[in-house]
This record gives sequence, C-alpha cells and structure tokens, in this order.
Amino acid sequence: MKYLIKESQFDKVIFKYLDNQDFVVVGNSNSLFFINSEGDEKAQIRYNEYDGFCYINYDLKREISSFFSIDISDSEKIIGKWVEYVLEMEVTNIGIPGGISTNSLYL
Repeated sequence: MKYLIKESQFDKVIFKYLDNQDFVVVGNSNSLFFINSEGDEKAQIRYNEYDGFCYINYDLKREISSFFSIDISDSEKIIGKWVEYVLEMEVTNIGIPGGISTNSLYL
C-alpha cells in the first residue's frame, strides 16, 4: 500500500528523527557544533554564526538519505532546515569547509 504525504509532513518526520539523535550543541567564538556526546571531538554538524554556513558530516547525510530513501542533496536541505529550526538562525548555505574532508568536522 502506498501513502502520500506532504513535503512538510515528511520534513517533520525527519526532524523528529534528528531530534531523537540527542545531539549536544557546543560552541566557540563563532561556530556551533552538533556532537554525539560530551567530549566528542568529531562534529556531525557545524554551523558558522558569522556567515550562516552549515557544514554536515557526510556520514550523517548518507544515514538520512539511506534511511528515508532520498537523495543526498535532499538530505542536506532537510538537515539544513532542521538546523534553522533548532537554532532559530538562518542557514545561508550548506557546504564543505575548505581544506577539511566531509568526514572530519572537528572542533
């Protein structure tokens, strides 16, 4: 049986999934980091407060993409919307930090 759901409803399901990851948000002078637990040095998401850039670990993008059967680019967009929702700040762009691989968003 197939079900049709609106995009906003689908986003809410993914938001709930991300909420249940229980990320810890830590920050420094101009960036916020979503990490799995206290003391973790590898961030899943980094948000730059200065320019609104959001950097997402590739493993997280792939996890969302695979679990919800969506493209990687769609998972990036939805994670970006979730970051906006959680932080109540605008995400201006989603990208890969220069000189840092997608699998190593370190504090």
